[in-house]
Order: sequence, then C-alpha cells, then structure tokens
Amino acid sequence: MLDTIETRSMLIVEDDDALRDRLATAMQKRGFTTRKAASVAEGLESIAQNIPDFAVVDLRLLDGSGLDVIKSLEAHGPEARAIILTGYGDIPTAVAAARIGAVDYIAKPATTDEIVDVLLAPRDQNPPAPAKPMSPDDARIEHIEHVFQGAGGNVSQAARLLNMHRRTLQRILKRNGVVADAVQ
Repeated sequence: MLDTIETRSMLIVEDDDALRDRLATAMQKRGFTTRKAASVAEGLESIAQNIPDFAVVDLRLLDGSGLDVIKSLEAHGPEARAIILTGYGDIPTAVAAARIGAVDYIAKPATTDEIVDVLLAPRDQNPPAPAKPMSPDDARIEHIEHVFQGAGGNVSQAARLLNMHRRTLQRILKRNGVVADAVQ
C-alpha cells in the first residue's frame, strides 16, 4: 500500500527544463526514483508505460493542461498520489484538480519539502498549510516573468500577451531584476 511507502517512483511533468531537473534531483535525494516529462504527451506516454506512485504535474504545459495527465493517472493508477504545481493558481482550477484525483494544488514557488509533505501525508489527513504562502504581488510578478520568458525575452511580445504597455512591462521587469537591459 502506498501509505506505507515501500516504493517511491515519481513522475515529474514540467515544461521548464531547469525546474524539472532541479526538482528531479531534489526528489532523488529524498529517496524517490524519478522520471521526467516535458509535455502532456510525454506525461501520458510515461503513465502508459509504467504507473508512478507519485506525480508532480505543472498545470500549464506547452501542449495543453496538466489536468489531462492527472486524469490519465487517476484512470490508470487510482492509488497514485499526484499534485498540481502551478504559477497560475485559481479556485476553479484547484477544484477541478481535486475532482479528478489530485491530492493538492500548490502554487509556485514551492519548496521540495512542502511537495513531499503533501504527497506523503496520510490520505485521511489534510496537508499542512504552507509556512510562507505566496503573496498576490509575488504571484503577479512570477506570472509576468513566466510570460516574458515564454516570449523568449521579447518585451514587446510579452507586453502584448499580458495586455500591458511595453514601457510598463519594462519598468516592472527592471524593478524586479528580471532583465538588466529591459529598458534599452
């Protein structure tokens, strides 16, 4: 039974290469055997090949929603424990994630210990509240940074995606140290 944690295989589905690799390394140090996927398609393929005991899935992936990965995991391995890890948290999506089998919905940035605590919490016990919840301002800045990085560092394109004036975006990026030369 998973509650006694005899096996600890984990699937990490995250499209940010650096974050995915750091999380996999941190989980391996905590005794998990990890597999990584960069997209919904890779996550679904990994589940079809071998159902993990645990999964950490990003909500927004380049080819779709991480909720599709959670649905597949719930269908193939209902005993598996999965969480949604996202920088785009909202209540309707959190409710949807819980309905389809996610044990929790954690906002980025989250520590590895927070993720492990949630995944290993007994099924009948609520996970602990985060020690340092993300403020709305921090969530906004992280979202802006994510969109900016997704636009390949192109300020004009990111401003259009964010429905924001380019100069406003440049000021926000500069103030938060995202790009030293964002105002050029």
